[in-house]
Amino acid sequence: MRILQLHSDWIEYEPVKKEISLAEPAEKKKHKLENIIVLFTAVEESDNEDVGRRAINEVKEFLEKLKVNRILIYPFAHLSSNLARPQNALNVIKAMEEQSKKLKIDVHRAPFGWTKQFSIDVKGHPLAEQSKTFGPEAKKKEESKESQAIKAEETVKSTWFILDPKGELTSVEKFNFSKYKNLEKFKNYEISKSRTVQQIPPHVTFMKKLEIADYEPGSDSGNIRFYPKGRLIKSLLEQFVTELVIENGALEVETPLMYDFNHPAFASYLNRFPARHYVIKSDDKDFFLRFSACFGQFLIKKDAQISYKQLPLKMYELTRYSFRREKSGELVGLKRLRSFTMPDMHTVCKNLEEAREEFGKQFKFSLSCLEKIGFSVDNFETAIRFTEEFWKQNKNFIISLVKVIKKPVLIEMWNFRYAYFDPKFEFNFVDALDKASALSTVQIDHENAERYGIVYTDEDGKKKYPLILHCSPSGAIERVIYALLEKAYLDQMKKYVPELPLWLSPTQVRLIPLSEKFLGETEKFAKDIEKNQIRVDIDDRNDTVQKKIRDSELEWVPYVLVIGPKEIESKKVSVRFRKTGKIEQMKLDKLIEDIKNETKDKLFKSLPLQKLLSKRPIFVG
Repeated sequence: MRILQLHSDWIEYEPVKKEISLAEPAEKKKHKLENIIVLFTAVEESDNEDVGRRAINEVKEFLEKLKVNRILIYPFAHLSSNLARPQNALNVIKAMEEQSKKLKIDVHRAPFGWTKQFSIDVKGHPLAEQSKTFGPEAKKKEESKESQAIKAEETVKSTWFILDPKGELTSVEKFNFSKYKNLEKFKNYEISKSRTVQQIPPHVTFMKKLEIADYEPGSDSGNIRFYPKGRLIKSLLEQFVTELVIENGALEVETPLMYDFNHPAFASYLNRFPARHYVIKSDDKDFFLRFSACFGQFLIKKDAQISYKQLPLKMYELTRYSFRREKSGELVGLKRLRSFTMPDMHTVCKNLEEAREEFGKQFKFSLSCLEKIGFSVDNFETAIRFTEEFWKQNKNFIISLVKVIKKPVLIEMWNFRYAYFDPKFEFNFVDALDKASALSTVQIDHENAERYGIVYTDEDGKKKYPLILHCSPSGAIERVIYALLEKAYLDQMKKYVPELPLWLSPTQVRLIPLSEKFLGETEKFAKDIEKNQIRVDIDDRNDTVQKKIRDSELEWVPYVLVIGPKEIESKKVSVRFRKTGKIEQMKLDKLIEDIKNETKDKLFKSLPLQKLLSKRPIFVG
């Protein structure tokens, strides 16, 4: 069971639409409750009524601490992808209600099986937002293997500033955000430290409607299935980023997914990395699933003979997959997952001077990578994080990074180094819900060379420990797709047409025959387009031309061509531009040339679906 527990000044909700046959009777009217603990509740497959009663027992203890005695049990399936059957879920919800009454709690319950609209005002104290998981032994297992860095992160003292390109450092309380509203949203999100999600982000709707991806009910929460269109987008991004990194001088390797929990270097490193991990057993030994490519790459570097002449030395792997046991209340769509694909590069540097220089280069490289994918510098906010000591000794270096980005950035200054890195930067995307997610990142690692026994031979013939840079120039591939979809939604809110970059659009050109008798000639047009490495399909379904055009709009197809006798005779086509809504007569060769110019320097992969729409399955109903 997953519960998002919110202490609220008020919540107002209204049942809108029945979603299942088991939906409870309810009036379609607004309900408002004040000074209340709201329990957004997802009942999972393994849950029973005892789990529900145990959850309420713990809630009762919390109520006594806050001197509140009113709760709302609000069924909320979006906290999990491993949901119980509706009847079982309803039984558990009712058991929670009954247990609440036994404990003399003033209990209210939103109707089960309905789509509901809601507004909520959550209080601002530290205990107001909590994510809870209930289930046999789940809590015990997580606590026994939790990284010491996670616990240290909770105790480190952060001071927050804004640093502008002129080098002026201003506390966030005194900075004027009037011209930097997105930066202000990012600052608020970072300082709050709250990662829980209270409503469905727009990209989740887009990823389903566009048949890109969906939750996988047959797996652990935070694991995603990708449909053919999504796999195309994902593979293009994977290969594109990989080629950029290799062109940048990295050596590509491949390393295992799991490692011995009791390996002396790993045991220490696990406690210095702020992430939760999966643990599995094999032959009576504990293994963990990697949460990055560090482990395998570090062992390769340990065994390699490295000279100062070869530094900086870059090594790279596209980890399909990395695994992290993120909190259940933080899992949502493609933004935060437990299984994800990470382009992961590590660079061995001789000393801090070389590490700083390489850090600056990788800062620019990451910026270039995101711009080539389809973002602009206006689409994200920058955070640079370091200790007070690093700032004192490297002030000019940090300011030089801000000059590259040419706009103010958020600074988090720690009173001590709680993990292995100092400093660290991220480019963060701020989405439609004012939540942020890190894309690109680079860190300077001060510990792991010695921990793993990684050395290089210096000019004097002596073995020395290097510094290591951790770099993901794009961030997790799934998160890049999340950011592209959220960006499309934000564009839509500004009255622009939502779209993907042309090189990532599954179908780039759609052909619509005016009638069935023109299908053969339309297929000839398709061959002319396809031989130029442009993804094209044909809507041959038994629908009107108007409906086919509407459907192409819903699929975000950039260019739509209706093929009839005039087009066949003249080879001049009427092109409907989705981005502008305009229709333009042009030669087919001109359209092909324009598309190739827009997608130059980008990768191409063929459409992984049947060319005729009538032959395709429907993946999302």
